[in-house]
Amino acid sequence: MVTGRHLQIVVCGAGPAADVTRLVRAAQEQSWTVAVTATPSAMDFINAQSLERLTGHPVRSTYRPSPGGRRSLPATDALVIAPATYNSINKIALGLADNYAMTSAAELIGRQVPTVIVPFVNAALAARAPFRHAVDSLRGEGIHILLGPDDQWEPHPPGSGNERQDVFPWTVAFETAVRLADEVQPALPATSDRGRPP
Repeated sequence: MVTGRHLQIVVCGAGPAADVTRLVRAAQEQSWTVAVTATPSAMDFINAQSLERLTGHPVRSTYRPSPGGRRSLPATDALVIAPATYNSINKIALGLADNYAMTSAAELIGRQVPTVIVPFVNAALAARAPFRHAVDSLRGEGIHILLGPDDQWEPHPPGSGNERQDVFPWTVAFETAVRLADEVQPALPATSDRGRPP
């Protein structure tokens, strides 16, 4: 069994954020550790205390760490930014870091940590040139954006976001992150009875 891998999640302020525990549990079932960072607006969507109990890490949303919390980012094997809003995707592409979550994302991407972004945007916003340019720019940096027919995840019609929340592709996001991490560093082999790789 693969152990010792860490997933960093950045949650943005959109409806599916309330269900981020689905991503946390998917990772934990594969023996990954998990920590969650939230944009300021995402704090209205998530239950930070519940996530902290589940992950064993404080949910960071400001530059000031919680008592006993770490100032630096932990060693990270993969980053998932989900749900990613129109605003956040444009910020990340431009390198804007106006809150702790955006700074964390920018740094991890700069470290070339395998990154998956799952947009949650309506079709009107997705049609805007700034968004399309942002997606192209991020893909040009090697970031996997779960968007389009190949990923079976499309922008929703304006006003229909609530209907799409239940089908948000949390599991696909994690599976994609694992695949990208494996391409960088293959999964560790299971240890033998003597505690060393066979």
